[in-house]
Amino acid sequence: MAGSSSAGAAAMEVEDGFKFGLSELSKSVPGGADENLPPVTPSQGFDMESYISNYAGRTRAYRLKHIALRCPALQEEALRMMLHEVQSGQNVQLYKDVLDLCREKDKLGPIEKLRDQSWIDRVQESNDKTLEKLELDLCQHKLNSIKEKVRMGHNDLGHHHYNVGNLNEALKCYVRTRDYGTTTKHQTDMCLNIIKVGIEMNNYSHVVNYINKAEQASTEKLEGPVVGKLRAASGLAHLDSAKYKQAALKFVNMKIEVTEPNNPPTIKNIHPDDLAFNQVIAPQDIAIYGGLCALATFDRAELSSKVIDDVAFKQFLELVPDMRELIFDFYGSRYSSCLALMDKIKGDVSLDMYLGKHVDSLYESIRSRALIQYFTPYASVKMSLMAEAFSTTVDDLQKELAQLIMKKEIKARIDSHNKIVFASHADQEASTYRSALQMGLQYEKRTAALLLRADLILNDLCIKAQRGMGPPRGDPRDED
Repeated sequence: MAGSSSAGAAAMEVEDGFKFGLSELSKSVPGGADENLPPVTPSQGFDMESYISNYAGRTRAYRLKHIALRCPALQEEALRMMLHEVQSGQNVQLYKDVLDLCREKDKLGPIEKLRDQSWIDRVQESNDKTLEKLELDLCQHKLNSIKEKVRMGHNDLGHHHYNVGNLNEALKCYVRTRDYGTTTKHQTDMCLNIIKVGIEMNNYSHVVNYINKAEQASTEKLEGPVVGKLRAASGLAHLDSAKYKQAALKFVNMKIEVTEPNNPPTIKNIHPDDLAFNQVIAPQDIAIYGGLCALATFDRAELSSKVIDDVAFKQFLELVPDMRELIFDFYGSRYSSCLALMDKIKGDVSLDMYLGKHVDSLYESIRSRALIQYFTPYASVKMSLMAEAFSTTVDDLQKELAQLIMKKEIKARIDSHNKIVFASHADQEASTYRSALQMGLQYEKRTAALLLRADLILNDLCIKAQRGMGPPRGDPRDED
């Protein structure tokens, strides 16, 4: 009874946190609110089939939906692939949503010809039978009071609800497994299941909560792939709230510390093939998200130690050669080729359903850091040379530099007539005088205090302790 009560409380907690119907749920899933973003033109080499093959499960359909909403040129192909993808699963509601989207965009012909009512009836009937069987099995396991069977029953029921698109019920089932888990792995699996559902529901506060629970619940070191999934999920949560530096720190940290008895700790890299999180995010995404967020927020020392010289993250960068070259060009101050690569991949990364809405902000930050990094070593720079290095015009460059100066990110002055930027250095002479004056005042204050103390001691004006406050009786110091 106690276990049942606790499970009920857990379910109540879920209901309070996720109280909305199916129509609202369809708006909250990834790729559900992309119509306000501007249209995107992908690069000439973008292969949608190859791109989608990096993922598994329902995220393939969501990513295709994002492409259909953001890229008019690929809309029809994306909708056709999405329709085929959804029909390979069990989610009837998602199938209907795709048909509604096809009708709205007037693609793939008349909706009456597209709609496969026999498939809907067949899959719905199969889903109902499976649900009934799983619920009966769970009731039987509860009557037999076998904790492991009950845990597996809730898990299977959660998987079924997830597969048919009922995320609220899936979440409740996964949470209920908490009271029947007996090992660290059981707790970790529960947390990962809830994290996956939380990401799909766009509820990142819940995702962060269960990432912390997974890390705290473990009495031993977590396995590399599990740590990689938790860091990837944490990076997505930070990315969603535009905390780009925190996101970068999570994405680039793809290694763990391994301890063995009688041996010092060693660092083990998480290999991209071991991540196995492609129902949410692919290894290529780790490289792209981590690389762009790092370029936008890391200083040169951090970029060198955490990205360029980091063997673990290099394995992920090898999967995306353009991102690897972009980072090396930025670090090597080859700004023209760096910015050219950024322009080349901008359309492709904008089609990512997690990164798309952040691309403009990240690109602006990267360009600003490049301008600052270029100008820092010089006392003055001709704007014509700087404009050539950044593949822009002098007038546009002047506007960018003026913005950075107003934000106090560059200490400089612009000679608009001669088109020269002069660095504004602090007045060293005045700074030295101020420092010397401050030290003199401190010395004067300390000397006055020392002289006052000496006069007090000399004139016996010290406050002495009362008898009752002295050392205890029998103390050798009390003999005189």
